[in-house]
Amino acid sequence: MKNDLKVDKKTIEHTIKKLNQEAESTGYHLNPNKSMTDDLVKSLLINEKRYGYWACPCRLATGNKSEDIDIICPCYYRDADLNEYGMCYCSLYVSNRVLDGSQEINPIPERRLLNNVEFKNKSINKISLSSIPIWRCRVCGYLCGRDNPPEICPICKAKSERFEPLL
Repeated sequence: MKNDLKVDKKTIEHTIKKLNQEAESTGYHLNPNKSMTDDLVKSLLINEKRYGYWACPCRLATGNKSEDIDIICPCYYRDADLNEYGMCYCSLYVSNRVLDGSQEINPIPERRLLNNVEFKNKSINKISLSSIPIWRCRVCGYLCGRDNPPEICPICKAKSERFEPLL
């Protein structure tokens, strides 16, 4: 089984190239620390072999996709972490501020709530979407649920000031 979880460097590099293109085209950035990014992507690929989906490498996955849906990369918490801390919990994605050096990297607290999901006789929280504000891009109509609007709209590339709260 352990040999089945090996990932070759070529696959890691190909995946990073694809992720970087997707990230950059939607206003996101991969962590510029190549070693860290290589390790994170390798872990995502191992989790894909293990579970059939890209469970966040920095969180415990149950192996049940419907229970882990909030931690499948990119996870539900990425945008809020980027807005508040400049990078996501596992640090695969970073903000413009971290990329240009204007924001320091600090520890990120776990946003995932703990209740309702059984995992080895312990509860793991699920996010309550009803408590999250909904933002609408005034340019293209893109909707997202999060505490603050994204830095850049992933659809039309409008900046955050072009978003309005949707009541």
